[in-house]
Amino acid sequence: MKAQPAVTVSPWLRLWGAYVRWTARWPALAAVVPFVPVIALWAIVAESEIFPRVFFPGPMEVIRTFGKLMYNGILPAYLEDSVMRLVTGTAVGMAIGIPLGLLIGLSDRAHKALWPILLFFQAIGDIAWLPILLIWFGFGLTTMTFVIVYTVLFPVVLNTVLGVRSVPLELHRAAQSLGATPSRVLWEVVLPGALPNIVTGLRNGLGYGWRALIAAEMIVGTSGIGFLMFDARRAGSVVEIMLGMIVLGILWYIVDSWVLAPIERATGQRWGLVTR
Repeated sequence: MKAQPAVTVSPWLRLWGAYVRWTARWPALAAVVPFVPVIALWAIVAESEIFPRVFFPGPMEVIRTFGKLMYNGILPAYLEDSVMRLVTGTAVGMAIGIPLGLLIGLSDRAHKALWPILLFFQAIGDIAWLPILLIWFGFGLTTMTFVIVYTVLFPVVLNTVLGVRSVPLELHRAAQSLGATPSRVLWEVVLPGALPNIVTGLRNGLGYGWRALIAAEMIVGTSGIGFLMFDARRAGSVVEIMLGMIVLGILWYIVDSWVLAPIERATGQRWGLVTR
């Protein structure tokens, strides 16, 4: 019997197999490795000096600036300010958005009365409020908090309404036939059924709110990452602007991938909307 020739495996397939094994053992590698070619290309372009280094600094300049701002305490203080503003605005947006979404989702009268108003104000961008907010409240925390609340509110409300109206009416009737009061139907049927959509709305709202916060800090802020980047523009410090952009991306990746996405996934799995 003639022997079958040995199957040759491409080096790229071997490398890919090793990558799959490594990322299965150390999941953090999956978040880091895709950025390696991006950073390498960035370093090559910077070192070739196609653009002047003052306009296009390399990774090492950004790292040195990061160390300097951390040592001076400027970056930690600005990060704390931005995060606290986001947390405050998100908490207020949730406190308003979830009850409002439940009301609109459960009541046909409220839906007819409030839905057109909701869509009208949703079409007005958050940054469009800044000119009048500056006249009303000036440069301060109130203006930035309003922008964040306004931005977070609509994804939370709309997804809450969707979640409430996605709960089958048969579940309402079954609970009522077993003697459940309206409050128990709300807490034990409606809220659990709508919770996956509410979490999705919160995740989207946080993403929009984070971007709105940075824009507001650039325009009206006196601290925060957005202010750091805009203030660096005045000094012509491109390296600080690039550092601010990188910090924003890393921070949001950590919050979304390590906090919000697992919560959203666990919520969906708990209530049977997705399979493990």
